[in-house]
Amino acid sequence: MGDVLSGVAGLACKYSIESTKIPMNNKINNQRRINLSLLTPLEKPALIWLASHMPAWVSSDMLTLLGFFASLLIAASYWLTQYNSVFLWLASFGFLLNWFGDSLDGTLARTRHLERPKYGFFVDHMVDSIAAIFMFIGLGLSPYINFTLALFACICYLLVSILAYLYTNVSGVFRISYIRLGPTEMRMLAILANTLVFFIGNPVISLGFFQTPIYNALVVGIILLLFIGTIIVAIIYGTELAKLEGKPGQ
Repeated sequence: MGDVLSGVAGLACKYSIESTKIPMNNKINNQRRINLSLLTPLEKPALIWLASHMPAWVSSDMLTLLGFFASLLIAASYWLTQYNSVFLWLASFGFLLNWFGDSLDGTLARTRHLERPKYGFFVDHMVDSIAAIFMFIGLGLSPYINFTLALFACICYLLVSILAYLYTNVSGVFRISYIRLGPTEMRMLAILANTLVFFIGNPVISLGFFQTPIYNALVVGIILLLFIGTIIVAIIYGTELAKLEGKPGQ
């Protein structure tokens, strides 16, 4: 009986591995990146300069891991703010570290002509998605944000990511920014919010018959922006693709 089960398990494993082999004729190799965010004119030359001066022993994978470590630092820092608000500064440092690792890994590979388009695209964005979950959970465990709101914000962030990855798959174009906002701008907003809350606390604001802490109001605004924006852009993309392919039978 044991031999039979082992045989079945072996066949299942073999089938699973073979069925997930990645075809080589996809658009990732010829992917075109579009980044029209507000800070791109400053960020792009800065990243190229950093990549060209990076020590030879530093690899893109190391920078990806650094960005992921920074996300854990951000999550832990937000959680620790329930004991002391000074950890907001550590969270802000984590965002800077996350920018350094997450933004520089691809630039370093391109500068050294060591691109691995499929591997880089898959690993980088898989790590980004997991890192986002940790950061939003950490934010929800802080005394500043309602945990449910933090999870909704995480869902909306992942929804935007899904939109970008789907469009990349069908068009070969990877859009990094929407409405002039990208990951770097979102990190800057988080650092500004951390600084604001550290100095003035988390005052309650009145919205007519409803009162809420200012940090919660900020997150609600981000949730609405991400969700509504994703729906609008998805409709635009869908309409664009429908025009390109025409109606069935045409």
